[in-house]
Amino acid sequence: MIDCSKEVLENGLTLIHHYDETTPFVVVNLLYKVGSKHEDKSKTGFTHLFEHLMFGGTTNFPDFDKPLQEAGGQNNAFTNNDYTNYYDSVPANNVEIPLCLEADRMVSLNINPNSLEVQRKVVCEEFKENYINIPYGNVWHLLRDMVYREHPYKWPTIGKELKHIEDATLDDVKNFYTRYYNPNNAILVLAGNIEKAKASELVRKYFTEIKPVPVDQKIFSEPEQTEAREKTVYEEIPLNAIYIAFKMCDRFDPEYYTADVTSDILSTGTSSRLYQELVKKEKAFVEIDAHISSSEDIGMITIEGKVSDGYDVKKANDLIWQELEKIKQEKVSEVEVRKCKNKMLTYMNFSEASLLNRTISLAYYELLGDANMINEEEKNYEQVSAETIQQFVQKTFVKEKSNTLFYLKK
Repeated sequence: MIDCSKEVLENGLTLIHHYDETTPFVVVNLLYKVGSKHEDKSKTGFTHLFEHLMFGGTTNFPDFDKPLQEAGGQNNAFTNNDYTNYYDSVPANNVEIPLCLEADRMVSLNINPNSLEVQRKVVCEEFKENYINIPYGNVWHLLRDMVYREHPYKWPTIGKELKHIEDATLDDVKNFYTRYYNPNNAILVLAGNIEKAKASELVRKYFTEIKPVPVDQKIFSEPEQTEAREKTVYEEIPLNAIYIAFKMCDRFDPEYYTADVTSDILSTGTSSRLYQELVKKEKAFVEIDAHISSSEDIGMITIEGKVSDGYDVKKANDLIWQELEKIKQEKVSEVEVRKCKNKMLTYMNFSEASLLNRTISLAYYELLGDANMINEEEKNYEQVSAETIQQFVQKTFVKEKSNTLFYLKK
C-alpha cells in the first residue's frame, strides 16, 4: 500500500505528497499535461523540443543543472503523446533547491533566439540520427499514420516531420510555453523523507504566487476502422519486417489490463506463443514481439517481427494470422494467464521499491484521475481471465481492423 495525500493550490497546481522515512532523499516530480497530441498538426514536435528547452536556464538561473548537482542531486525528463514529465532527486535537506528551480522555470524560462537555435539543432540531429538515418527509423511515422486517421496520435513524439522544428519561430515557441507550462496544467509530486506539512509549506512558498492560465480542453476523436489498411515500403535494411497494428481501448478502460496480459501471452519470453511457433518451430522470424501503447485515448496493440533471411514474407505474414486465429478460437489456458500475471505483479512490486519510480507513477495515476489508482493495479490485473482474453482477441484481431506495414529490403 502506497499512502499519499492530495492538495490543490488556489492557482490550480495539484500537489501529491508521499512520505517515506526509510530514504534520505526527496524526489520532486513535475508533470505537465501536454504531450504531442496537443500540438497543431502543422507545428509538431514542440513537446519534445521543450523537453530540451526547459534545461536551457532561466533569467534567474542561467544553468539549471549546476545548482542541483552542487546539492548532490540529479534530474531528467521524458515526454510522450499524452504528457511531459520532469523529475529531480536530492538529499532531503536540499529539497528547496529543486522546488525553487522548478517554480522559476515555470514562469521565467529564458526563451531567446540563441537558446532556441541551440536546442533546435540538437532536436533536428536527434530526428535525423534516430528516425531518418537508421534502419527501421521511420516505422512509427508510417504505422501511426496508417492506424489513426484524425487523432493526433498520427505522429510520434519527435514530430511529424523535421521541417516543423526547422521552421519553428520564437513566437511559436513562446506561445506554446505560455499556453501549457502553468500551474493549473501541472501535477507536482513531492515524495520521500519530508513530512506532509513541510511539503505543503514549501510548495506554497515557491509556487503559490504563479498565476494560472486558461487551458483549452481539447476533445480528440477517431472514426471506427472498417477496412484493412496495407502499405509496403522498401528501405536499406538488413532483414524484412512485418508490423500489424490494431486499435484497442484507452487507458481508462478495464479492458486495458486484458490487452496487456494478451500481448505478454503472445510474445513475452521464450515460452510465449509467437516465439515458440514462429521463431523456434517454423524459423520464420529471427525475433517477434507484441506490445500495447498505454495511451490515454484510443490505444494500439502491435505485432512486429523481423523475418528470417530468405523466408517468404507473405508466408511469414500468414503464420502470424494463423496464431491470431488460434488464440481467437481456443481459450488460453489458466496456466498461461497465471504465468503472465505473476510476471507483471513481480515487476510492479520490484518497480515500486524505487522511490523515483513510485513518484513518477503517482504523478501518472493522478493524471489519469486519482493517484490512489497505484494501489488498484494488482486487483485490476487479477481480474483478467481466459474468458476476458478471448472476448478481447475476438473483437480486436479482425482483418478489417488491421493495419499492416511490410517494411522490405530494397
